[in-house]
Amino acid sequence: MVSKTKKSVALPAIIDLDALDGIRDGLIDAIEEGPVTVTADAVERVSTNALFMLISAAETARKNNFEFAIEQPSAAMTSAIERLGLDAQFSGMMRG
Repeated sequence: MVSKTKKSVALPAIIDLDALDGIRDGLIDAIEEGPVTVTADAVERVSTNALFMLISAAETARKNNFEFAIEQPSAAMTSAIERLGLDAQFSGMMRG
């Protein structure tokens, strides 16, 4: 049964290739159940692959008609998004 309760996924300080599998699994579980909030205030370093994974998760949530938001993105995360020119892809999901 699909729940409409908003699920929260907290990102770790370092999101590198070693961390991607765990984050991906948490996002998949959350997106299958309803709206998702990703808390990103602790992020100190983020890989390009992780940012693309978040874009993909947001697209999957949109296709499932669920909200997907990234709350309180850290300065490091915001800077990485800007450096890679991904501002447009993240603009609709960033909060705070």
